[in-house]
Amino acid sequence: MKILSFGASTSSTSINRQLAAYAASLIPNATVTDLDLRRFSLPIYSADEETSNGISQAAHAFKEMIKTHDGIVVSLAEHNGSYSAAFKNLYDWTSRIDVKVWAGKPMLLLSTSPGGRGGASVMEAGKATFPRMGADLKATFSLPSFYDNFADGKITDPALDAELQTAVVAFCQSY
Repeated sequence: MKILSFGASTSSTSINRQLAAYAASLIPNATVTDLDLRRFSLPIYSADEETSNGISQAAHAFKEMIKTHDGIVVSLAEHNGSYSAAFKNLYDWTSRIDVKVWAGKPMLLLSTSPGGRGGASVMEAGKATFPRMGADLKATFSLPSFYDNFADGKITDPALDAELQTAVVAFCQSY
């Protein structure tokens, strides 16, 4: 099983990418592609840009990554209660190729933040929109207070780790 894992941020030290990588590592017998969104440089989406220059090659590359994997583990970064600008832009461009951006793939949807809500607002946005955009949402998990609950590449709070493990099992039941 090929899993595409990424944090929806372009930070080189993305806490969401760290959480996604950890969750993906818990999937038995998976080959994981750890995707760095910094590799997708594209202009801000606008109808004028699309008319003048077509759909960005970066969006095509992202869509191809989705198509060539069996499942997706994504952790949403929360910027002012919503998606990060870079992720939203890539998401918007990709939706111009196919409104079913996630191609019907099983998804484990995560979020985290330094605060106690763990990206709750962006998680709600993802839960509301991703299924309409082709995600087969199997499970969700939000990690509060990242720096208090994550170290050395894993969740340190046993109860929160058990909650993530349950989400991973639910995700894996689709295989």
